[in-house]
Amino acid sequence: MLSEQLKGNIHFLNSVNTWEEAITESAAPLLNDGSITPKYVEDMIENVHKNGPYIVIVPGIAMPHAKNEGSVVKTGISLLKLEEAVPFPENKKVNLLFTLAAEDTTGHLDLISDLSSLLIEDDVREKLEQSNSEQEILDLLQTVE
Repeated sequence: MLSEQLKGNIHFLNSVNTWEEAITESAAPLLNDGSITPKYVEDMIENVHKNGPYIVIVPGIAMPHAKNEGSVVKTGISLLKLEEAVPFPENKKVNLLFTLAAEDTTGHLDLISDLSSLLIEDDVREKLEQSNSEQEILDLLQTVE
């Protein structure tokens, strides 16, 4: 399921200047396909300003998200892989951002479950960090789903 949702929503950048830019870039595929509105991007950034880097779920990996207050049109997920890690507050360096948008409070639980199962595996995280193409990432996800 995760690989299906991510297909076409994975992109790569060498670097970004700020964590805010990282969140904006990570949300771009969802914005471009109409899954979210620009307000959702603003809400994700505001959440980190208010609550700190709670979205950094394991070292090097963040999962930006926000409450849907009319800014999520359909549930989706995207991935931004940065070659150079960007520091979030409290100097938490991140190079993989899985941006999650949920229509309702339960529609995204399968995605979170799949993602959590993946990210607890050190070797899977390592392979994700070493991947250089969308197809490599999708192939990796399909082998562990």
